[in-house]
Parts: sequence; structure tokens; C-alpha cells
Amino acid sequence: MLTMDKVSLKDKWVLIREDFNVPMLDGNISHTARIDAALPTIKQAQKMGAKIILMSHLGRPIEGHFDEAFSLKPIAIYLSKCLGQSVPLFQLDQDIPALQSGEVALLENVRFLPGEEKNSDELAKKLAALCQVFVMDAFAVAHRAQSSTVGVARFAEVACAGPLLQKELTAIHQVLIHPQRPVVAIVGGSKVSSKLKLLTNLLDKVDTLVVGGGIANTFLAAKGFPMGESLFEQDLVPTAKALLEKAQKLDKTIWLPVDVVVGEQLIKDAKALVKSCNDVQGKDKIFDIGPASQKSLADCIHQAKTILWNGPVGVFEFAPFSEGTKNLAKAIAASDAYSVAGGGDTLAAIEQFQVQDKISYLSTGGGAFLEAIEGKVLPAVLALQKQQEKAITQ
Repeated sequence: MLTMDKVSLKDKWVLIREDFNVPMLDGNISHTARIDAALPTIKQAQKMGAKIILMSHLGRPIEGHFDEAFSLKPIAIYLSKCLGQSVPLFQLDQDIPALQSGEVALLENVRFLPGEEKNSDELAKKLAALCQVFVMDAFAVAHRAQSSTVGVARFAEVACAGPLLQKELTAIHQVLIHPQRPVVAIVGGSKVSSKLKLLTNLLDKVDTLVVGGGIANTFLAAKGFPMGESLFEQDLVPTAKALLEKAQKLDKTIWLPVDVVVGEQLIKDAKALVKSCNDVQGKDKIFDIGPASQKSLADCIHQAKTILWNGPVGVFEFAPFSEGTKNLAKAIAASDAYSVAGGGDTLAAIEQFQVQDKISYLSTGGGAFLEAIEGKVLPAVLALQKQQEKAITQ
């Protein structure tokens, strides 16, 4: 891909696709991390002398209809404070604000625009007409083939990758393509079915695959352990068995707990009991890994040189079942290994246990992160690669 640092931006109109899809509460931004992650790209473009138009989506408004609840006005106000200049907000059918080099404007929510989600050529051409250079910097939506991510890249004079997108792809590349070994990947979550491609892809690439949450329950069931009333996927027990057999043939390890924390219901003051995996019975529901498993997992993390983390190992939102994920987070934070973490639940756990500064790289993408580590080529990345190929052959 062509990258932004290789393009002359001086006095040029530059359209940057960012991800400002931040959580809102009563009309105010409640968490600014995604905007903050984009600021270095914006400031770099300013230093390069660009006239900058930013675009993003927010939420899921009805396409073709303006809805004040999904307006980017709060983002424009926050950006103005961060950049120390007024950041005007405008709509696509309005005149572009008059900008000098280094100044910034914000296009209103692209999901108000008819054709955005269907990747309409008509809309893509209108967006491309705003600029001389298009910069795709929003990794979190790079897996979406939409007018503002893929379509505009086809019609822009120049299309390139922004620094944030580059950083995301480099981090994943460092974990999966050229890692330092041993590599440990932690995959948690409720269902094997939602992460089957991920588990299959990772097993070929890592040395130890740690499974947690409901996913681990399905693997424990595959090994013949009793489940009580725990969440697991009976129809995917044969799949879990096949993965366990494949791991053995490849001389890889699929890490599973040896003891678990069970309860009968998920409430903040639930009665939690530690049991051996052999002793789960009756109305027991597995909600976390036990102390022996926590120690075993910490030892596994300690030996790793590269760590990939996607998903908690227990229901950490409830105090009685939070210790497994808490101690996992602390073990990764204490490790000297290169660590990459991504996914909404994972980032929430990292924030809850306050280890943000101890993880090497925190991905801004949820679905995009998952698809990238599944081994898929993201549509927005492919669009940039195709544009570069076209430019070279012309």
C-alpha cells in the first residue's frame, strides 16, 4: 500500500476516514479513546500542510435521514479543543468550509448518506470529489466494504493508508507472521461457533492456544468433563475434539483449566465455589477459572515472547468471577513479551484492571481485529493495495 508519509500533502485537500464511533451518554462523549488514537494522524497531516476534511460514522442511524442523536457535533467540539482551533462541521450537500493549510473540518456522519453501507459508486464519487488525497486510517471499519472505506479509494486521485491503520496492521503482522517464539494466544468468549475460524487459523501459527469462557467449556466437554448447567455448544463438541487432535499432531498445546469457579446465577453477590473440573455437577455453572488454573496460565504467559489476547477467561464484570481475567491481565502486564490485545470485552477488562500502559499494543478494532487475526484480507486494505497496483502499472 501507498502510505501517507510518502505522499506530498502540502496545500492539498486531504480526506481522512477515521473511526469516531465513540460511546455517548446524554449527548456527551463518555470515552474518547478512539478519537485520541486518531489525533497523531491528524496532527501529522497538519504538519505536512494539508487542508484536512475528516469523516466518520457514529452509531446506526437510519440511512438518508438526519438524526440529531447521531450528529458528530460533540466530536467536532472535542476535536476543536484537542487541536486548538475551530473544527467546523458540515454536510455533504453544503459548501466545503474555506480552509487554509493545517486547518481541519469534519464531515457530518457518513451513515446519514444514502448508499454508504451498500458501497454506492455515486456516493463514493461525491466523497472522492472532496479531496486530492484520500487517507484510510480507520482500522476498526476496514472490514466493511462501504463508500467511505472502499468506494472512495477507487475514485480518489490518490489513496493511501494512514499511520493508525499502518500501526494496527504492523502489530498483527508482528504477532502472526514474524513473531518471536514461543507465541501464546488467548481466545475467550462465550461461543466456539463465533470464533471457530480464529481458533483454526491460530492453531497453525502459535505454540500455545489458551481457550477461556464458554469456549473452554466446549473443549472441556470434548474431553469428557461434566458440565452441570454450564454454557457450552454440544453440536461443536466434535469440532473441539478435532482441534485437540490436530494440536497433538502439530505438537502444539491447547491450554485448558484444571479447576473452575462455579455458581448458580450471575449476580454481583453470587456464591462462588472453586471446583476441580471433574467435580462440576447438578446446577453448577462455570463462570471463571480457578486458582490452580490461574497459576498455570500465569506460568504459561511468563514463558511467552509474543502474546495475542482476544477475550476474557471468565465473567469478569461480576466480582465473584473476575479473578481469572484479572490475574491474566496482570500476568500479561508483567511480561516482557510483545503483547497485542483487541476486542471490546478485552479492552474493557484491560481498563477495569488498569493495565493499559503495560500492553504493547491495544487495537482500536473489534470486528476488524477479529477478521485480521482470522487471516482474512480486509476490504479497505485490499482497495488500497489495488489502487497502488493500478498506479504502478499506469
